This record gives sequence, C-alpha cells and structure tokens, in this order.
Amino acid sequence: MAFGRFRTFCLMGLTAAAPLLAAAPAVAASSGILGARSAARDIAAGVAATGATVERSATSAKFVFDLNRPVAVDAYVLADPDRVVVELPETNFLLDPALGRAVVAKSKAEPPPLAPSFRFGQFARGRSRIVFDLSGPARIVKAVAEPTESGGAARLVVELADTAPDAFRAAARAARAAQLQKAPRDETAAAAPPQPQVKPLVVIDAGHGGVDMGAVGAKAIYEKDVVLDVSRRLAAKLEASAKVRTLLTRNSDEFVPLNDRVKLARKSGAALFVSVHADMLNETSVHGATVYTVSDRASDAEAARVAATENAADKAGGMAEAEEIGDVNDILFDLTRRETRAIGHQFATSLIDFWKAGGDLNKNPIRSAGFVVLKAPDVPSVLLELGYMSNERDLAKLSSEQWRQSAADRVAQSIERYFTKRTAATDEIALPAVGLAAAR
Repeated sequence: MAFGRFRTFCLMGLTAAAPLLAAAPAVAASSGILGARSAARDIAAGVAATGATVERSATSAKFVFDLNRPVAVDAYVLADPDRVVVELPETNFLLDPALGRAVVAKSKAEPPPLAPSFRFGQFARGRSRIVFDLSGPARIVKAVAEPTESGGAARLVVELADTAPDAFRAAARAARAAQLQKAPRDETAAAAPPQPQVKPLVVIDAGHGGVDMGAVGAKAIYEKDVVLDVSRRLAAKLEASAKVRTLLTRNSDEFVPLNDRVKLARKSGAALFVSVHADMLNETSVHGATVYTVSDRASDAEAARVAATENAADKAGGMAEAEEIGDVNDILFDLTRRETRAIGHQFATSLIDFWKAGGDLNKNPIRSAGFVVLKAPDVPSVLLELGYMSNERDLAKLSSEQWRQSAADRVAQSIERYFTKRTAATDEIALPAVGLAAAR
C-alpha cells in the first residue's frame, strides 16, 4: 500500500510476564513460587490481558487483545488531545508497556499511522482503560470482547477508521456529556446536600532562591529576585480573581530543593504547577519568553542545556546530586505520566497564545526537556522563562515593575482560561489525579 503498513505482535504468557506481575495493579506484589501462585489465582478470579496484535495504517487501525474471559466494554472518543478511550473492568495487563510506544512513518512523504501509540492500565478501583492516541480524527468501527471458538477466553477487538473532523468533534462532545451524566451514580452522594466545589490549586514556583542566585544580569539584577517578584504578583492576581487558589513554593529569598518543590505540589493536590525563571546565555542577541514542558528527550540542544542548568540548582545550593522522583516503573504510573504531560503541553500552548499578544517570544517558544522540577507524574507542569537576562532589551523589561506586573497579568489570564476550559474537574479529563488516587 502506498502509505505503508505498520504491524506489531506481542504474545506473553504468565511465565514470560512474571517480571511485570508486580506492576499490574490487581496483582499482589510478592516473589518466588508463592508470588506466581498468588498472581495466577488473582488472574483466574479476574480479568487478564495476556497478548496483543496491532495493525495500523494512515487511515485505519485494528488492535486485538487476548483476554482470559469476555468482559463488557465501553468505547468513545475524546478531543484535545484527540484519542480513543476503551473502558473495561479492572484488568491485569500482562503486556510489555513498550507495545504501545509511538510508531512513526518511515519518511516525511509517508503519513503517520492513524493511532500511533496507546497505553493501558488501571483508571480507578475496579476499572481499567486503554487509551489510543490519534494523529487525526477517527471513528470507532468496532469495540467488543468476542468469545473465542474454544470458549472461556475472549478477544477484545478495537477497530478504528479515519473520519471527517466535524463528525469526530461531535462524537467527542457527546462522549464528554455522557461522562458528566454518569458522574453522580453513587446514590448516597446524589442524596447528600450539594457541597461547594473546591477551587483548583495552582502552585507557583519561583526558581532558585537563597544561596542559589540563578542568573545574574548587569547591575547585579538577580534572577531569584525577579522571578519571586513576578510569582508574588501572579499569585495576587489569581487570588483576586477568586477562581483558583494559589501556593508559592517560596515566598522569600530561601533555598528550596527541586524535589521538595515537586513534593509540595503533589502533597497539596495541585491542579497546575508553574515554575518561573529568567535565563542567561553567552549569545546576547537571543531574547523573548520560552515555555518548557517535561520530556524524556530534549526537543533540541538549547532545551537540553537549559534543563541541565536548572537541574543543577541543588548543587548550587550545596546539596549532593538530587535523586530522580516519581519514576515508578509500572503501567499505571506510565499511563498517568503520559496523560499529565499531554495536559501540560496543552497549557503551554495556551500560555504562548496569551503571551504573544503583548510580549516578546523566543523564535522557538515551546520546547521540552527532562526538567526535574516538572516531573510530578500527576500534576501538569510548565517552566516559563520570562526572558534572557543576557539580552539588553529583555533585562530592561525584567527590571521594570510595570513589565513584571504585565507579565504576571498575561500568565494569570492564560491560567484562568485553562481552568475555564477544564471546568469538569471530576470527569475523565482529570485522569492523572483520579488514577493515582485510586492506586494509593
């Protein structure tokens, strides 16, 4: 076929999947023969996916998951980002998580597959999900767990095909409405008097601080002072709107380790984490704001350099090299982390849109790299570089109280718009928080 055919195959039995058993949410963590027997009993009592076959092209996709028994399946599409969600009872996915890694076209002339990647894992107690990322609008041709000819076992078949954008958006709106209607299923909760919704919490992280001065501009303008001032102004602006709550990782000139910033956001139940910085380069002509998100690989050499600099903050504060946080290698955390990063990228795009209306942007304003401070697996996070203290024009702005207030106002507007578009905080869109809460 002209557009190429993407096909992978994975079949894993209990023996081959033994290293993954501890990662499966419904299987008790244990070791040795007793652990294997315990896992086998749990699988016999519940649902297990032991293998999968994948076929995909630019216009269609077919996924077949081998199950130990038939189950009820619900499937629907969601937008922003575009994806297909398949819900099923809590399932032990005895599959290599790498099976769902993104597949790309072999050449620029060849279009990407319709469903380039997917992930699977527990969504909430008693529920699991498979989420398929889409490269374009798609419709669900088929999503059903069919009994095999021999009986007992089943095959979950998910078939997708491309569709018109308008049709996809309409289906996504209908699915979102259906999810909202499903929310008050608990009769006790429905009968209880309505409780005021807790406003979402935004954690604002003023970079550096204390012995870690960050970048230092001409006339001894310190990054740590500039970003603290902007962070305080941002918090004040958001609190005045009464739409969100705010929490500063530091409200004075003090040193806060990177991991402590992340832990604070997670412990406080933050819905968004914004880290504020102002960079310094040897090249004085570079100017404008940049928004960074977290990724395993840097988007470019400059992003890698910035991440390396920011990740060295603990060393600048006199600490030993920081340990990696939150990198739990199981399917649930991988699912949560991917969804969180996708949401963080959405906010980054929105922030850039607001910033460009009244401020300078870097020529490449959205980048990504492995920033330690952005690695909370369940809190959408971005790092905003306000500008470059090495650039004369940027430094003049960063030194201006009026500009700092204007910058804080633009960031506040983008945050308010972000939460306005995500008003249904308890529906499927809040996947990361729901998934991890269920796992704890």
